Amino acid sequence: MNNACTFSFGGQTMLISGASRGIGAATARMAAAAGARVVVNYREDRAGAEQVGRDIEAGGGQALVLQGDVGSAEDVVRMIDEVLSTWGPITTLVHNASALDRSSFLDVTLDQIDLMVNANVRGPFLMSQLVARRMIADGVRGSIIHISSILARQTIPNRTLYASTKGAIESLTKAMALDLAPHGIRVNAIAPGLIYTEALKAGMAAIGEEHFAKVIPFKRFGSPDEIASVVAFLASDAASYITGALIGVDGGLGVLEAGPR
Repeated sequence: MNNACTFSFGGQTMLISGASRGIGAATARMAAAAGARVVVNYREDRAGAEQVGRDIEAGGGQALVLQGDVGSAEDVVRMIDEVLSTWGPITTLVHNASALDRSSFLDVTLDQIDLMVNANVRGPFLMSQLVARRMIADGVRGSIIHISSILARQTIPNRTLYASTKGAIESLTKAMALDLAPHGIRVNAIAPGLIYTEALKAGMAAIGEEHFAKVIPFKRFGSPDEIASVVAFLASDAASYITGALIGVDGGLGVLEAGPR
């Protein structure tokens, strides 16, 4: 799938966290191709983020590459201030950045809990709150989109922390949608299944990709562009009456029942 997009985001500013690779990078490229000014956030992968920025500019788009850890309140405030001073109001916020932990429930430490909650819940909460306040002050009827995971509802062993934080994000999405509806700000979440990213490939290396693909009803992995296209839809006027939705993009994996087949 290519990064063509049928929606138009001319004159709009989209802030995407964790946009140096995978789903975030695909979303950044697609949004820019549709006319959005795109903020490419990264925490550590500067080279990847700068490459995304160059790709956007090579296609005639506008990109602002910003380093920042969404788990740090100071970084979140700094990034939002820089975007506002550079391009003005943010019209779409996409929370894609997240931390992953593969520890068993019995082995999880308090430090791990703090790290995961900061990155996957506290950071998105704070960034959403600050951006929503500015949207309201600027009269922007914007969109906030959280990237959740199929693991919020269909978890697997050794994903206790990750699954619980993604579950929190889905609850936050619904609660935010109600509080922000009077201001015309829409809040939705996307729950990807097995999307073929570098992170997924690393996680499958020891077992083999074929063992994962065969359990997906579509018999294939999803692509980052297939998530990005749903982000684009939710950010567009085509989704103007959608808020509080949790959309699974998983090739049917989310509707499978447990048990032998």
